[in-house]
Amino acid sequence: MSDDFYTTVNRVITGAAAYITDERGRVLLVDPNYREHWSFPGGIIDAGEHPAQACAREVMEEVGLAVEVGGLLTVSWVDGLPNIPYPLVNFMFDCGVVSSDTPITLQAEELDDYGFFTLEEARGLLADFAHERLLATAAARDSGTLTYLPPGRNGLVGKEG
Repeated sequence: MSDDFYTTVNRVITGAAAYITDERGRVLLVDPNYREHWSFPGGIIDAGEHPAQACAREVMEEVGLAVEVGGLLTVSWVDGLPNIPYPLVNFMFDCGVVSSDTPITLQAEELDDYGFFTLEEARGLLADFAHERLLATAAARDSGTLTYLPPGRNGLVGKEG
């Protein structure tokens, strides 16, 4: 194949995030200072990393936790987000349970706050597509299955999340 071929293929942004809960089943969320909604600990996969490596690195950087990255719970495809030129493929990993009193060290450059929240409490904090991802991720952990979230179920294609 010529080098020109690769200029024509679809491009995506890849991210990896952690599903971490406390002893009461509440999910750990972080409040980024660069966007409106809260999110999961995680971020963009760097060149040379695979998704689980990126997840572990991002959790350490963002909240100061060395987690064991467990099984993949959800893979989602989100398209049509404002100001993002490419679709986002996100890998959500099971990173276990931590005590709610575990010391968290926030990455001050990117994050303003964190907390453990019920699924219902998280609804008001997360973008719609991220809350759908949370619900699917919690169900995937409970059932022991991997879930794929296509556009339309996870991301309201063409609309703000």
